[in-house]
Amino acid sequence: MAAAKLFFVAVAFLCLSYLSGGADAAAASTSFIRNSCKITSFPEVCVASLSGYAQDIKNSQEQLLKTALSVSLDRAESTKEFVTNLLKFKGLKPREYEAIKDCVEETSDSVDRLSKSVSELKDMDRSHGKDFQWHMSNVETWVSAAITDENTCTDGFAGRALNGRIKTSIRSRIANLAQVTSNALAFINHYAAKH
Repeated sequence: MAAAKLFFVAVAFLCLSYLSGGADAAAASTSFIRNSCKITSFPEVCVASLSGYAQDIKNSQEQLLKTALSVSLDRAESTKEFVTNLLKFKGLKPREYEAIKDCVEETSDSVDRLSKSVSELKDMDRSHGKDFQWHMSNVETWVSAAITDENTCTDGFAGRALNGRIKTSIRSRIANLAQVTSNALAFINHYAAKH
């Protein structure tokens, strides 16, 4: 009976040690993300968008930038879908319809450029670091262009004539997308400069 209790206590201790170690690793990864996000223009958005991926990121700068870029691509795809669905609204003013249509095109371009960037990083992995600067230059160019596309979308809603819920919701979505993409670019630039 005493041996069974001793065995149970030992197993419980091992389980708690394992769980504690996992919690320590997750806390360290979250701390790494929080510290890394300080180099971005939107650190709070950065921490909020990446903390859920702490176990994947661990303490890797490379994994951090890949995850940030993937998060940006996911956000661009959902934003494109959101804006595309707005075209189905009944009663849109002609200028609203045109601005939304242009925004769909800009967000589609942004998705395309971010997709190319993700693929370029995979190509870089397959080339085992050869032509590193060339690959990173392509990624930097495409991500910068994606930010321009995102900002161009909101430019289409300038002026009071388009004020209203649609303008507010698009600007809010695009602003968040541009912030996440800007943060990804900050990690890309930082990583490229260090290598």
